[in-house]
Amino acid sequence: MNQIAKRSIEIDFFRGFALIAIALDHVPSSVLSHVMLHNFAFCDSAEVFVFVSGYVCAATWLAIAGRKGEQAANRRFWRRGREIYAAYLCTAALMLLSGAAAVMLRVDSPLVAASGYLRFTAQPFTMLANIAVFRDQPYLAGVLPMYIMLVTVLPFVMPHARRSPDVVLVGSFVLWFGGCWLAVWLPAAPGASWPFNPFAWQAMFMLGLLCRLYPVSSAFQVSLAGRALTVSAVSLVATFAFIQLFADLDPQPGYMKQNLASVRIVNFAAIAWLAAQAVRKGWIARLAQRLPAVVTVGQQGLVCFVGGAVASNAIDTLLRATHVTDLLPARLAGDLLAIGALLMLAGGARRLKSVRPRIALT
Repeated sequence: MNQIAKRSIEIDFFRGFALIAIALDHVPSSVLSHVMLHNFAFCDSAEVFVFVSGYVCAATWLAIAGRKGEQAANRRFWRRGREIYAAYLCTAALMLLSGAAAVMLRVDSPLVAASGYLRFTAQPFTMLANIAVFRDQPYLAGVLPMYIMLVTVLPFVMPHARRSPDVVLVGSFVLWFGGCWLAVWLPAAPGASWPFNPFAWQAMFMLGLLCRLYPVSSAFQVSLAGRALTVSAVSLVATFAFIQLFADLDPQPGYMKQNLASVRIVNFAAIAWLAAQAVRKGWIARLAQRLPAVVTVGQQGLVCFVGGAVASNAIDTLLRATHVTDLLPARLAGDLLAIGALLMLAGGARRLKSVRPRIALT
């Protein structure tokens, strides 16, 4: 089986959509966030992003290893880990600045506390040191330390995943099962915790990685067993949606997301199977071709994650400062502004990357 293939437009579309959804979900007054995944399922765009990231990382490693060898692929991912660390520090700094802006504008917003700005003003050097070693992770920067760990261990995992995928899968879920207990070993300042437990969330990343290495064939998807899985997935998705929409449930505790609760995995797996059927039928490719800007967002994932975090905070602060969080047109305008900012940022990043090689040759 040839595992080296061209970049998947469907995967880039899914990642781009997830990044846009993440930005909207972090604008409390967003209108469009009410039609996003978390309102109809026990999972959200975070699962989509981490799963797709595992898929993309495996595809990238295979492509580099096929052209330049495994050592070159490993070096690229260790360098990628440093790049993500730099993005984490940048995001943390921007979150502190977002909190400072909210304070200066006298905006009554949870962002002031969540950003860590008040702790920073009390003990700036201590907090900066804690941020550098992941002991304190300002609002929206918390997913990146987990991602750094996943990317840097990938070179050690890939050879085993190619030889013994069953062992890697079982080992991943054993680690996920013990994630709650292993989390106590993560560096954390007093009163702080990792919003994404890497010992738990690695399972979602590894599922994406293994799906890239061992994709389910179209023949199986249309077989009797495959059709049975599709019927089961539809039933599960409909059941979870009914519970979310109509059952009188308290909001999900934060630890269910922090430690990737089993119900989130099951719900996401059902949605992912149905998404795979849409890919097989060509629906996603046609949609991606009609929305190329979303694909570009997916291709510029790291830049757009940082930009989306800043955009969601800036728009929320602007809406609160102008006291229009209850006005539907203003809320919808905020959504469109967030989406437009991401699309422009992605397009600019793509053009910059295309110019760099030409500059190097001159």
